[in-house]
Amino acid sequence: MNNVGGETLVAANESVHRRINEAIERGRWPGENDAMSFRCECARPGCTGMLELTHEEYEQLRDHPRRFAVLPGHQEPDVEAVVETRSGYLLVEKHGLAGQIARATDPRS
Repeated sequence: MNNVGGETLVAANESVHRRINEAIERGRWPGENDAMSFRCECARPGCTGMLELTHEEYEQLRDHPRRFAVLPGHQEPDVEAVVETRSGYLLVEKHGLAGQIARATDPRS
């Protein structure tokens, strides 16, 4: 997946999952500290994997517009690097064109 089209597809798929997770986060009651389910933000079409993150963990992730939470094994080494391994999920950071697209499509920007 070293081509521009592949990077664009990966970034677009992950951006859709991030928008879904933003909607989940908006529906959260203020002050809730328990973990809740979020969608895996991987590039795999049709992935329905779920991750458990607390509000604080999700906000830390969202501080970086090029970072996404994915299930182990769902990372795409051609367009992202694993920056942290957490319990039940990985934090990946997009690079190159995929990173530019992730930043440009960040709903919080």
